[in-house]
Amino acid sequence: MNFSKPLIVLSIGLALAGCNSDSNSTTDKTQPAAPFDLTIAHVNDTHSSFDAVKSSFKVAKTTVYNEFGGHPRLLTKANAYKEEAKTNDDSILFLHGGDAWQGSAYFKLNEGKMNADILSQMGLDAMALGNHEFDLDNEKLNSFIGSINFPVLAANIDTSKDADLKDQTNLKPYVVYAFNGNEKELVTDLDNLPEGKQIAAIFGLVLDDMPNIAPNTGDVEFKDMVESAQSTVDMLKTKGINKVIAVTHIGNAVDLDVASKVNGIDLIVGGHSHTLLGDFTNLGLSNNGTYAKMVTNPDGKGLTCVVQAGEYAQAIGKTEVSFDAEGEITRCGGNNTLLTNDEFYDDAARDTGSKFTDQETASVVSFIEGQDNIAVTEEEAKLRAHINTTYKPDFDAAYGEIIAIVPNDINHERRPGDGGTDAHGSDVAPIVAAGQYYWAATSEVQTILNANGINSVDFSLVGAGGVRTNIMSGDYREGNVSLELLPFSNFISVLPVEGSVIKDLIASTIEATLPEGAHAGKFPYGGNLRYTFTETVAGTSGKLDSVEVNTGTLEVPAWTPLVDNTTYNVSMNSYNASGNDGWTALYDAQTSDSGRVDLAFVDGKLTAFPVSHLEKDGNDKTIVKYEGEDLDCKDETKDIVCNTDAQAVIDYIAAEQKTLTPISYETVTLNRVK
Repeated sequence: MNFSKPLIVLSIGLALAGCNSDSNSTTDKTQPAAPFDLTIAHVNDTHSSFDAVKSSFKVAKTTVYNEFGGHPRLLTKANAYKEEAKTNDDSILFLHGGDAWQGSAYFKLNEGKMNADILSQMGLDAMALGNHEFDLDNEKLNSFIGSINFPVLAANIDTSKDADLKDQTNLKPYVVYAFNGNEKELVTDLDNLPEGKQIAAIFGLVLDDMPNIAPNTGDVEFKDMVESAQSTVDMLKTKGINKVIAVTHIGNAVDLDVASKVNGIDLIVGGHSHTLLGDFTNLGLSNNGTYAKMVTNPDGKGLTCVVQAGEYAQAIGKTEVSFDAEGEITRCGGNNTLLTNDEFYDDAARDTGSKFTDQETASVVSFIEGQDNIAVTEEEAKLRAHINTTYKPDFDAAYGEIIAIVPNDINHERRPGDGGTDAHGSDVAPIVAAGQYYWAATSEVQTILNANGINSVDFSLVGAGGVRTNIMSGDYREGNVSLELLPFSNFISVLPVEGSVIKDLIASTIEATLPEGAHAGKFPYGGNLRYTFTETVAGTSGKLDSVEVNTGTLEVPAWTPLVDNTTYNVSMNSYNASGNDGWTALYDAQTSDSGRVDLAFVDGKLTAFPVSHLEKDGNDKTIVKYEGEDLDCKDETKDIVCNTDAQAVIDYIAAEQKTLTPISYETVTLNRVK
């Protein structure tokens, strides 16, 4: 199967109407009246995946176990694209769609310093500001932005009131480049554009509800995405810049929506939804939607091309865009390419006996060479050696004790049906949910909860976006949980909430993930709870058929319907318990009275922090108001360990899942419209 789609050539009439038509814009006479071709290499949501990710694909009916990506492979492929452009005297940009932070033990150990080091060796031209760039605090974010050699872009934020970011000159709304074939230069004076060169602008967009998604946005203000995008494009047009690219971290579905509401964006290079756009069914993987999809602007004439390149540094996208002499887009196309090693196995354990023979390997390589969406790619040697020497020893030492043996890979996909999964979706999220239920129901935790007015815990809930990795076969260590699977150091919250609220939460978060390309981080999974949801209008809406609580044991479940006016005690991480990432029903249930208890270790002792209620600050960020002492995970005067969400799962696996396998029953069923 040939994956690569032909470049989309627009009709002459449509091209003349133009993606950039704007009667109020001006044309700078210094720009050459000649066609212009631009290549964009792009990545997004790399999440500190400096090493490759163990994975698999299919050749015919044979499953091939391999590894994809890692930054050294990304660098090799990006350099190949740049070298090709240099040979052909072509113009090229390398862009990052945001969320370079978080995701692996490397980030936990180095808090952004390694990200700055490695990303500065990648040859990037610009990066969108992602939500996970706010995972620490703005002092550390400011240090990161100030130490990298490429700009971070966000046109819809105001940092003037934030003590840490207000003077950061490398955080910009946009950058402008002038091209003369393969040569490019940064343009800083928009009133005096270089003569005889092609000019293109790149501006950034971030989520305008960032305070409800990111934990530490400080005093940064976030503005409406559509209004900011249109005003930025209009300003650039008045300066005579007629080729405009947006690098965004808002999700593929929102990218498409913005493109339909803003005139004059030629290309959107996206991130946030982790969408590996393109048809990968030739590899036994999913068809994830059109790469380089063209969206009609609100003026009915202009078009915007939209791309995104997956997650965890496994793939790189390459887009080719052509403009006519007036700066109107005439074609846009390309594809994503998964970057694989050339060492293959027929078993997830990847032991010596399952390694492919030379003949079998040659056959797989021959197959790969016939595909456009996968490529055998060597790691860039210097970057690999630098990672191994500088960072790998501490990384390996941080993982601690073996808590389980994993006989077969356990897959995590946020939304059922994605990545070749069935109607039940992730097999990892239910393990996390089971662990957080199990831990909250132990006698030690239950004693503390009882003293604070909470009786037995009924079930748990987990947002899919909080679960960050697959569980790969082999030894499974404490650090695989605390540093990779659940790296955010959230604490466990136990929240009394009525059954009607739980139903509203499940239905609303599922509906929000139904559109193609939607950010599915909010998708809910249960522990000791199961539900069935049926989509009725494709990509839009559906109905919650049933929600049931297990009143038996984990080994022998007995399912009982959830009752609307009954109060249930629910275990979950503090991020979701506060209504973040679209779990708004939980915020609404706690505005006057919460009854919730947050759990963290203080000086080695598990301690309860009763919550009074939730409220919003001036930036629409959720504030947890405690009845007594605040739970402050950054308090350096005490030994506070807040990652009880990860510790819960570690304890559960060590006690109940020494041979780690998927939960024996399905907790989620999502029936999609065929």
